[in-house]
Amino acid sequence: MSFHRKGHRMVTPADLSSVVWCKGSRSGGNGDRVEVATLAHGHVGVRDRKDGAGPVLGFAPGEWHAFLGGVRNGEFDAQP
Repeated sequence: MSFHRKGHRMVTPADLSSVVWCKGSRSGGNGDRVEVATLAHGHVGVRDRKDGAGPVLGFAPGEWHAFLGGVRNGEFDAQP
């Protein structure tokens, strides 16, 4: 079952059953890592590697590209 709200579709566990997750290699050195997957319609899912059955943060293609651009530009770097 899926739910719709304001044109957005919630992803259900069944939608994720065939997704291939890639492990992030540049996450924190303390073992906190994320996994990333390409979902339907070019969307991207991000989840906690240690909690594979946990929630998935979803990004539309434009949102994901904007996020990656911010990372590349240092917009999320810790300030001294």
